[in-house]
Parts: sequence; structure tokens; C-alpha cells
Amino acid sequence: MRKIGLIGGISWVSTVDYYRFINTGVNEKLGGLNFAECMIHSFNYAEIKKNNDANDWDKTLAMISEASLHMKNAGAEAIVLCANTMHLIADRLQERIGIPVIHIAVATADAVREKQVKKVGLLGTKFTMERDFFTSKLEEKDIEAIIPEEEDRAFIHYTIFEELGRGALLEESRQRYISIIGKLIERGAGGIILGCTEIPLLIKQEDVSVPVFDTTMIHSKAAVEFMVSG
Repeated sequence: MRKIGLIGGISWVSTVDYYRFINTGVNEKLGGLNFAECMIHSFNYAEIKKNNDANDWDKTLAMISEASLHMKNAGAEAIVLCANTMHLIADRLQERIGIPVIHIAVATADAVREKQVKKVGLLGTKFTMERDFFTSKLEEKDIEAIIPEEEDRAFIHYTIFEELGRGALLEESRQRYISIIGKLIERGAGGIILGCTEIPLLIKQEDVSVPVFDTTMIHSKAAVEFMVSG
């Protein structure tokens, strides 16, 4: 089994799900008492958010590179960034550390393509929705992504940091998310990407009339496939 390093704490709430999904996934593949051989570096979310708010992605890259190199030196053969937004620096990170960074958007694009969905709605932080580091990976697979209107994007961004990242799951927020998703479906979305690893805590497939792509689960499965293929 290949060993991986998880960059977590961004937020810790969804890092818990990664650890659970990866361990159960390895056990489903290998059986018995086989579970994931992995390391976790859990960041203080406040420090990462401060960098992001200041648009200082170089500082975030330096922090995550240092943690990743420590795990590489301890035997990690790949890195999993346990957050969609952190993939803004994923390509640069891989160049710095010299081992694979299992990319959440690549894994998600493959999952969308398997469902033969050509147009998806993308939810996430404003960085994930408005920058191209995620949508470009979809475009490479001929998948069109649409995002909510500006007011709805601001609401989603706020709830990710001020509610979901703190473990607060509010019914009124869930209903607003469902309404936002409904508008994306009206615009032609044949699927919805939950492009923040905390959103699946709030929104489930049964809330949505089209396929939902849970990036936490999809990314974890990609990590498992890497681990058991070695």
C-alpha cells in the first residue's frame, strides 16, 4: 500500500470525513484489518484564511509546501489537499515537492464525465467559483461550469467560513442553498458540484433533482485508488 499525506485543518470538520472515507475505502478494497497508512498535518484555519483574505497565496503555498515536504521525507508518496480552495496552488505545490498532488478537480471532472453530464453548477468559496483552477480542469473534459449570481456567491462564501467550517448546520442556510441550486438547474445545469468539502455536510443527494457530485467523497476515492494501486 502506498502512504499518503493529508493536508487538513482547512477545515478540520471536513478533514474528519477525509480520514473516515479513506480508511473505510481502503478496507473495502483490501478487507481484513487493512486500513489507510497516512499522515495528517492539520493547520490552524485562521492562519490560512488570513493569507487568503489578503490574496497572499505565495505565503499559503510556502506553508503547505513545508508541511508536504516533511511528510514526503517521512515516506508520503502523494499529497491530498483536504479542501477545494487549496487547489488554487496545487500545480505549483506539485512542482515544488516532486511527488503527486491528487487533484480534486481532476477527480471530479472524471466523475462528472462518467455520468455523461455536460453542464454543471459549481458551488464553493468565491475563489473556487470565480477563479479558473477548478473550472479549467472541467473544461479539459468538455464540461461547462456555471456559477451562482453574485449575491448568492457571497452568501455561499460567508456560510462556508462562518457556519459550515465551524460545524454549524443551519436549516435556513440549507433552504437557501437548495434555492440557489434550483436556479442553476433552471439555467441548464444537469448536475451540481459541491465544490467545497464542507457543503456535503449540509446538502445531500435527496435535496437535489439532478446528480450531486460530493467532492469530499470523490477526492477520497481517488486517494484510495492511488494507495491500493502501488
